[in-house]
Amino acid sequence: MSPTTAPAARAWRDAFVAVLAGFAVMVVVASAGLALAGAGDLPGGAFPHVVAAVVLMAAGGSVDVTGGAGFLAGADASLSLLPLSVSLAGALTTGWLFLRPLHNRAVAGVRELLARAAPLVLLWLAALTGTALLSRQNFALSTGDSVLGDIGEVLDATPTVGFEAAVPASLGFGLLWILGLLLVSLLVSRRAPLPAGLVRFHAAVRPAAFAVVALLLAYVLVGIGVGLVVAGTRGHADRTLAVILLGLPNLVWPALTLGFGGAWEGKAEGPFGLPVPKVLDEVLRGTGQGSAPDLSTIDVASLTEQDSRAWWLVVLAVVLLLAAGALAAARSPAHVRAWQHALHLAVALALATLVVCLLARIQAQFGLSLLGIGDADQLGGEVELRPLLWRTVGLAFLAGAVAGFLGALLPRRRRPGPARPPVAPFG
Repeated sequence: MSPTTAPAARAWRDAFVAVLAGFAVMVVVASAGLALAGAGDLPGGAFPHVVAAVVLMAAGGSVDVTGGAGFLAGADASLSLLPLSVSLAGALTTGWLFLRPLHNRAVAGVRELLARAAPLVLLWLAALTGTALLSRQNFALSTGDSVLGDIGEVLDATPTVGFEAAVPASLGFGLLWILGLLLVSLLVSRRAPLPAGLVRFHAAVRPAAFAVVALLLAYVLVGIGVGLVVAGTRGHADRTLAVILLGLPNLVWPALTLGFGGAWEGKAEGPFGLPVPKVLDEVLRGTGQGSAPDLSTIDVASLTEQDSRAWWLVVLAVVLLLAAGALAAARSPAHVRAWQHALHLAVALALATLVVCLLARIQAQFGLSLLGIGDADQLGGEVELRPLLWRTVGLAFLAGAVAGFLGALLPRRRRPGPARPPVAPFG
């Protein structure tokens, strides 16, 4: 192999390993979570297709929910939700393997970074396409002994619900997903090289970015600990472990936003609900005073009305935000002033909160009607959870500024000069 082709071959090899490992980890986590949730009992060999659909959504893809009920019948279904536990497992694996060959250098050319990133992006999209082709399945639904069921049998109008990958949308969102992952990996790693023109931004970006990623991961670890205690003491351990493996960040990252004063709104109607703590389900099913009349507002105050322990969300947020501020300051050069720490962490936390708000929102709906006889009550339902965006992101900026300023005032070992590239969260 010639000297000119060797780096390209290594880049493709490293990219292949990163993509293969990332998808393998997501498949394992999704399979375990779905099996614990009872999906292993689905008829018609549906389990692999359901796993593929979950991995597709976790990797940035899009799945359309379909519904039908035959002749003279109609069904309406939609689903918008990201299994963030699966996403996080794939992101940590792929990001670490992407960064590993780049360690121990301060500077790299733009062309070299692109030569490393391009094969990984192309292979990621290829793997996403293959996963999308497996993400297709239909299920028949039983209406029981109801009038709708009797009419459905006569008219051959058995209701069905299923899913099918939206391939063009999956490739588009998947491209944004993997590009965002590579960008975040470079921002939080102190060992990864940067182009010479960007090295001067190291002190402004990387300590705060690392601290915010560490904050999000700390919430996940706290959530795992709480989940394991609940699984061991409250019963239904399989359901609790399924939530941990499929959607734990969907719960703990919004909990972070609630802790610093943010708010969400939503509702849960019908037999379908969210695998969430009882207190949150009660608020979602209540009549709220949100920005929309049929939505309940979810914040610390509304949760406390149902369970006074919800105030611990504020305590946890204060402690971990101060720790994040101290961590960002400790990883910054000595010349960075307290107000600069405040600004850096404020921007980083606001951007992270914006991403959390976009990723953790949920919308699911299913309705069945036959011959215009309304919805089948036992099958229709709607679940929605969305952020009050400007309030939550604005308070994230304020909380980040306060935490960054106070963290800079705590006694610590300061780095002596301009930051050199040291230890990454991915390796």
